[in-house]
Amino acid sequence: MTSVITIPIHYPSGDGQPVAETFDHLYVMLITIAVLRQYLQHERACVLGNQFLYYAQGLPRLKCAPDVMVIFGVEPGGRDSYKIWEEGEIPRIVFEVTSPSTKKEDDGFKKQLYEQIGIEEYWQFDPKGAWIPEKLRGHRLVGDSYVPIENSQSQSLNLRLAVDGKLIAFYRLDNGEKLLAPDELYDKSNRLQDNSQQLQSELVAERSQNEALQQELDRYRERFGEL
Repeated sequence: MTSVITIPIHYPSGDGQPVAETFDHLYVMLITIAVLRQYLQHERACVLGNQFLYYAQGLPRLKCAPDVMVIFGVEPGGRDSYKIWEEGEIPRIVFEVTSPSTKKEDDGFKKQLYEQIGIEEYWQFDPKGAWIPEKLRGHRLVGDSYVPIENSQSQSLNLRLAVDGKLIAFYRLDNGEKLLAPDELYDKSNRLQDNSQQLQSELVAERSQNEALQQELDRYRERFGEL
């Protein structure tokens, strides 16, 4: 009887290549991941960055590494890589932080691949404005092809996207509030703390004034009787 030996298929989690081309590109990726993770913290969703997306079971060479991808309907948290057939969900949104050196791949191979996989939204952000004059472009899947997103709104995220210097800014569609980046959250926390301390100081001062006034009234009563 001949036994069949099955050799496990290895799906690498990295290729030893740099995460990003420049610091600006890396910064956009990290801030975008942090902002979207904060926004989706109560959702059954995960946000991954620069990790291999495997889209064909048994074929580890068929992969790509989106700069940022958002997947709904899966457990939150990080992964070494993302295999569509194991998770059962296709990424819904992909962001590529692009440059002239990656333009051909980002606007050619990757765009076609994301269409074929069925990724609903594909956003390209050029922080230096080197080949995208407006810096930010969105594409939405209609049928089997991408069409430009004209209103800068992400239907999948229920957010409006805008250029904020070398970063992407995100605004809620329901109330218009901006999603704050980590440094903005830190500044806001400090301002609230400062305001709280100022309010506390004002209350202490007001209490002292009230006590001084009460003492003055008591002295007046002792001298002249009740008013």
